[in-house]
Amino acid sequence: MNIENQQRNPVLLVHGIDDTEAVFHKMRAYLIQRGWSVYSLDLVPNNGDVGLDELAKQVADYVTTTFAPEQPLDLVGFSMGGIVSRYYVQRLGGINRVQRFITISSPHRGTVVAYGSWRPGCVQMRPDSIFLKDLNSDAVILGQLDFTSIWTPYDLMIVPANSSQMSVGNEVIVPVPLHPWMLTDPRSLAVVKAALAEGIKLTSLKKVSSQ
Repeated sequence: MNIENQQRNPVLLVHGIDDTEAVFHKMRAYLIQRGWSVYSLDLVPNNGDVGLDELAKQVADYVTTTFAPEQPLDLVGFSMGGIVSRYYVQRLGGINRVQRFITISSPHRGTVVAYGSWRPGCVQMRPDSIFLKDLNSDAVILGQLDFTSIWTPYDLMIVPANSSQMSVGNEVIVPVPLHPWMLTDPRSLAVVKAALAEGIKLTSLKKVSSQ
């Protein structure tokens, strides 16, 4: 059950593989112009040399050092950053902080492109990896949040593209032709804005207020 709540939480942006937080320059400006406080961090290393669970700890540490303990957050993860963010939410206590969670072109069920590297983070993003099977085993808990998955059917980095689909939450297809354009296309930006403006679920409010 949704209740009317126009509260605007701080928004944390989490980038993908081989990216830095600079990849969000257009999205950041777009959201700030519309009244949001926007934060981001650089995941190090960003090339898959360490597991996504290790990168998720960086997200958890950033949240702890940047925000007050009682401050709820909204989380946006792009590509690999969406999986890193899921690990933070599902395994590192982020479920108790995050109210709105958006993934953009994230390989929730893996991508065959990840077979091109034996780096630990890439191995974890292969279809049917032990890491993803574990994360997907209780993905239903994302239903406690306002969760949205945004993806394009023309994605050549997430193969098959519908690996970005989830069986929980909301799904929005934005038919842009290239993976990186998901962060700059006006249609994507509009979807992110709409998802961040959604009323908070009653369960999310109870969860945060109980801390």
